[in-house]
Amino acid sequence: MNDLVFVQDQQVVTDSLTVAETFGKRHDRVMQDVRTLNCSNEFSLHHFVESAYTNERGREYPKIIMTEQGFTLLVMSYTGKEAMRFKEQYIKAFHDMREKLNNNVHVLDERQSIIQSMKLTVETAEKQEATEQKVALLERKVDEQITLDYGEQRRFQKGVAKRVYNFTSDQDEASRLFRELYRDVKDRFGVASYKDVKRKDLQQALNYIEHWLPRQVS
Repeated sequence: MNDLVFVQDQQVVTDSLTVAETFGKRHDRVMQDVRTLNCSNEFSLHHFVESAYTNERGREYPKIIMTEQGFTLLVMSYTGKEAMRFKEQYIKAFHDMREKLNNNVHVLDERQSIIQSMKLTVETAEKQEATEQKVALLERKVDEQITLDYGEQRRFQKGVAKRVYNFTSDQDEASRLFRELYRDVKDRFGVASYKDVKRKDLQQALNYIEHWLPRQVS
């Protein structure tokens, strides 16, 4: 069984795939359970985030990232001895991961880690002026290559969800449109996943999503 929780943007979360695997449920049923919770839009925005994953055949499907509060609300209705055991495991996993974060056991921000490594290399140069010029050049290269962080991914996901649900409220049709739109984005920006879109291209990607049209609407 995979790790029950993980860290994104310094926040402890889990996802619908992991919940489905842990509780022995079909993933589409877990997705449906989340979407029929009837929680407020504000709660849903902060604790349930539309995302995507690629299966072993290379196909992309939707999933939902959820915070501890979102997970707790979801599994309230899951009953039985085994369900209770899994809930206890999740509670411990969330607690342990928070402890690690509180003790500052985490990886440096991607941009700072890359830049710091580059600075340590160029600071051995003999002339300070040449060193500063090299650092500036390397920083620009990092900025050009760095991909979306968690907050930017959420903006991207919300843009996709808003566009898809402009066309349909049917969940099967929406799932098809999610796959189609994510595939078109990957083709448009030449990336393997929407998460690989460059930060400098985010606004262009959001504009593309806003004006995207499906090949066929049922």
